[in-house]
Amino acid sequence: MSEENQESVETTENAEIVEAGVASKWLTENGFDHQSLEKDHSGIELIQVEPEYLLPICTALYAYGFNYLQCQGAYDLGPGKELVSFYHLTRVSDNADTPQEVRIKVFLSREEPKVPSVYWIWRAADWQERESYDMYGIIYEGHPNLKRILMNEDWVGWPLRKDYISPDFYELQDAY
Repeated sequence: MSEENQESVETTENAEIVEAGVASKWLTENGFDHQSLEKDHSGIELIQVEPEYLLPICTALYAYGFNYLQCQGAYDLGPGKELVSFYHLTRVSDNADTPQEVRIKVFLSREEPKVPSVYWIWRAADWQERESYDMYGIIYEGHPNLKRILMNEDWVGWPLRKDYISPDFYELQDAY
């Protein structure tokens, strides 16, 4: 066995198996392609979705009862690495003291970060997707008003990317 194959086998043997959560099992039973990730620090189920499957999976989860988009956001895994668009969904109902929650993560290429907008499923995504666009440059295709929300319209670059270089600001220079 070659050295590369040996390393691959060792990596596979050492990888922990992630048990699918309730939402992931339901998605699998209904033929939706995704990957279960390890639960987060709060014990909330995490699901990884490819960008082209985000809308069908979100639509299915909405029909399954996840009627509230609690949070949408983004983050940068580091210079040269992927950007992540995430969605925290909750099943809200009357008298629910512990509603079911799930988080969806979509990993995107930093060269062309595009993902469909979930605005048409959950209107709460409006400003949240605009903020992720403004700070990270993620294009939310189909968003009705995707424009900068925090930075000036003529701002160059994406300020929360870890490889962002701040321009020289005359205001800071004048302050000293």
